Amino acid sequence: MDAWPDSAFPADPYPGARPDGSFLHVDGRSHPLTADPATPSGWRVDGECLDTALARHGAPPLAGRVPLLAYGSNACPSKISWMRGERGLTGPVVVLRVRTEGPAAVWSAGRRVVDDQRPATLAAVPGVTEEHAVWLAAPEQFAALDTVEGRDADPPRYRLARVATGRVTLVDAVGELDRPWAYLAPEVPTGDPRTDRRPLHVDGAPVRCADLDQAGAVALTGAPGPDGLDASTVDGVPVPEQWPSRVFVYGTLMPGRRAFGMLRGHASDVLPQPVVLPTGGVADTGLGYPALTLDTGDGVPGWVVELADPVTALAALDAYEGPEYTRSRVVLDDGTVCWAWVWTAARDGHVPLPEGWPVP
Repeated sequence: MDAWPDSAFPADPYPGARPDGSFLHVDGRSHPLTADPATPSGWRVDGECLDTALARHGAPPLAGRVPLLAYGSNACPSKISWMRGERGLTGPVVVLRVRTEGPAAVWSAGRRVVDDQRPATLAAVPGVTEEHAVWLAAPEQFAALDTVEGRDADPPRYRLARVATGRVTLVDAVGELDRPWAYLAPEVPTGDPRTDRRPLHVDGAPVRCADLDQAGAVALTGAPGPDGLDASTVDGVPVPEQWPSRVFVYGTLMPGRRAFGMLRGHASDVLPQPVVLPTGGVADTGLGYPALTLDTGDGVPGWVVELADPVTALAALDAYEGPEYTRSRVVLDDGTVCWAWVWTAARDGHVPLPEGWPVP
């Protein structure tokens, strides 16, 4: 498919226009993404794995990025290019189309100083379903985002938090993005009505951006109110290993297998659950452990294990798995996203697993 130029998606009026699908933004153009769970990234762009395209630009793969909910202008390609030119944003931007159930984009109490338009903020609106976007953002991209959103301003316009309200699911692929990061209104009012990003309440309730355009939003009168979200403010830059907080295991790390004791030491109090990875296959390496590949087979049984401290646990598990494997995010048959170790070394000598696998 052809890429779209920024001119197809003007930024004015706020929140701007956006492609009707997931895309990779680079060099002033938006390249459509298509889901492909047989690839390490789970996506293709211009006929190749998205991770391959990112590597060509010297950028982190999807496993080195975190989901950041973009419910306003950050999903607009022209705004992304503006951030590159005016705020120092670097690297390709991966934008995935998502559906939100519960959190919704609403008009904020304050206005933008630069053009007097009313920006969006996020609030809990029970029973509402909307379509938005998620950046899979690289850690180095947060410096520009923090500046754009005023997280580093005094006082800040937005805070960075993880949102537990409702559900966020992919539209163009299968997968639930639990507890994504998002820029939210500060918990403490700024004191300056012009920069107040709390929801504007009219007749006691926030006004959804989907119900009123920018011209109507500017004319609103009301008072700032709470966002009603279950969200935890975070400090510093998000770490990719923090999401998701669970692993899919299919070999020696499964319950009852010889290496489960090491994994159990990193597990949370949530009991491991038997699950199925709907794509991929597993072969016997002949070395005493199996190999998961995503481009072969018709599904893999295994277990999902919740981690108490993902950053510490994944470092130990990466060392255990060794250089023959690459840690990737995979999607289970119920939409749950997990880390899994995929075989990326040569497949010479691999043979089918014995009948009855995976019995301990």
